[in-house]
Amino acid sequence: MKNITILGSTGSIGKSSLEVISRFPEKFKVWGLTAGRNVHLLIGQIQQFKPKVVAASSEESYKEIKKILGAKAPEVFFGVEGICEIARMQEPDIVISSIMGAAGLLPTLSAIKAGKRVAIANKEPFVIAGALMKSEAKRYGAVILPVDSEHSAIFQCLDGCDKNSISRIILTASGGPFNGRSHAELSSVTPEEALKHPKWVMGRKITIDSATLMNKGLEVIEAHHLFDMPAERIEVLIHPQSIIHSIVEFRDGSSLAQMSNPDMKGPIAYALSYPERLEPVVNPLNWPALGSLTFSSPDTKAFPCLALAYEALAAGGTMPAVLNAANEIAVQAFLDNTIGFNKIPQIIKAVMSSHKPHSALSLEATTEADVWARKNTLKELVK
Repeated sequence: MKNITILGSTGSIGKSSLEVISRFPEKFKVWGLTAGRNVHLLIGQIQQFKPKVVAASSEESYKEIKKILGAKAPEVFFGVEGICEIARMQEPDIVISSIMGAAGLLPTLSAIKAGKRVAIANKEPFVIAGALMKSEAKRYGAVILPVDSEHSAIFQCLDGCDKNSISRIILTASGGPFNGRSHAELSSVTPEEALKHPKWVMGRKITIDSATLMNKGLEVIEAHHLFDMPAERIEVLIHPQSIIHSIVEFRDGSSLAQMSNPDMKGPIAYALSYPERLEPVVNPLNWPALGSLTFSSPDTKAFPCLALAYEALAAGGTMPAVLNAANEIAVQAFLDNTIGFNKIPQIIKAVMSSHKPHSALSLEATTEADVWARKNTLKELVK
C-alpha cells in the first residue's frame, strides 16, 4: 500500500489521479491533498478519500473547510508554506505535483528536498528551474517520474536503453484547435474557440498553451532537463490524432514510439506503479478502426511561441523563467479578452528581448526573474 499526496487535487490531473487511485484501493491510499480556490470540490474529495492532511491556498479557504467539516476535518494547513509542509511530510511514498504554473515550483522543491518519489505533471517548475531541481534531486535522493503524456512516453521508450544510442527525441503535438490556420486567420479567434481542444480535456491555461504551441515549447525545455538532451536533438511533430505520444530515434535509424488513446490516466497510473503496470486504466487501441496517423512540421510563423521557447532554452539561465512568467500573464490577458490571440507571442518576445539572463541558477535568481518578467509583461499589456 502506497500513501499518495496530490499537490493540486482539484485540477484536471488531480482529479484524474484520484480516479486512478479509486480503482486500486488495495494499492494506493490518499494521504494528503492540496488545492487552490475550488474549496467545495476539495471538501468533496476530503469526504470521499479521507486524507490525513489537506492544505488550501488561502486562510479564507482554510476557515471554510474547518467550518463545513467541523470535527470531521483532517489536519488543515493553508498558504504556500502550508502546501510546502504537506509536500515534505515523510509518510507519503509518492507526491504527485500538478499545481499549475510557477506556483508549483516551491511545493515541488519541498517534495524533492524530502527525498520523495515525485510524479511531476506540471512542466513549469522544470522550465523555471530545471537545473536546480535536478541537482536537488541528486543531493536528497529524490526520484522524479514524468506524468506529462509526452515525457512519460519518452521515459517508457528509454526504459532499459543506453542513452548514448539516442539520436533524437521527438515530441508529438496535437496542434490544438487551430492547426493549419495561418497567422492572419488567428488574429480574430476568441478564448471560447481556443478552449475547444479537439483531443484533450485540460485546464484553461494549458489549453490556451496548446493552442499557441507554447505548451510544446515548455515541454521541449522540460525534456532537455529530464533526459539530458541538447535542444538541437529535441524535435516537435504535429500529430493531430494524438495516438503516438512521443518517439525516440536511435543512431542505427530505428525508432520506438509509445502509443495509446489520449487519456492522462495512463501516464498517471504508470508513474504511480512504476516499474509495474496496472491492469487497463485506459481503453486499448482499436487497431482496425484506427485509420491513418499523420504527421507534419510545426508552423512557427503562425505559432511563434514554439520558436520563442527554443530561443529561451538557447539563452539559458533565467530566460526560461522569464518566458514562462510572461506567457502566464499574457495568456490570462487573452482569457480576459484584454488582448488578441496573436498578441500573446508578441508580448512574450518583447519581454524576453529586454531581459539579460542571469547565469547562476539559484532559487533567488529564478524568483527575481519571475517577478521582473511579470512586472514588465503587465507594462507591455498597456502599451
